[in-house]
Amino acid sequence: MAGGTDATETRTDEELLHAHLAGDPDAFPDLIRRHLDYLYSVACRTSQNPEDAADALQDALIAAHRTAHDFRSDAKVTSWLHRIVVNACLDRIRRNRVRRTLPLPDWDVLAIADTNDEIAGVDLSVSIGRALHVLPEGQRAAIVAVDLEGYSVAEAAAILGVAEGTIKSRCARGRLRLAQVLGHLRE
Repeated sequence: MAGGTDATETRTDEELLHAHLAGDPDAFPDLIRRHLDYLYSVACRTSQNPEDAADALQDALIAAHRTAHDFRSDAKVTSWLHRIVVNACLDRIRRNRVRRTLPLPDWDVLAIADTNDEIAGVDLSVSIGRALHVLPEGQRAAIVAVDLEGYSVAEAAAILGVAEGTIKSRCARGRLRLAQVLGHLRE
């Protein structure tokens, strides 16, 4: 149905969510398709590995589908989905922490000599990703929201359900710890 696709593309996120609530079976899948890459990237940055990210994203999408009636129009739909994904990732991290019996190894990351080298860029990305997982989950979520996703402190506080001061302190502590962990990358 080409006509339905064109109509979906012109509907806003909020209109798609309201259409889902009104019984439109295509509205929620269309909304998720629109933001899936972004939501998966949030899950990857918040989770400890790609498998956990995929599982947490699936949990989050099921939760969003079931709790769509809880959406308040005072926030953007993407912010609402972002919060659900981050919470699902943090829940999975907590569950995994209870099951783990071996400590996570310390990562020995080599310093990068040539920043124009594509492999070096990948190494840097891996180093930063690993360093993020050294942080406590609250600091990691704050750093991801503010520094990686570009949310303001106020937006991050609303998404994560904490006070703005908490976001500021978590970011400050997280940045300090990241500077220590990634200090070897300075020239």
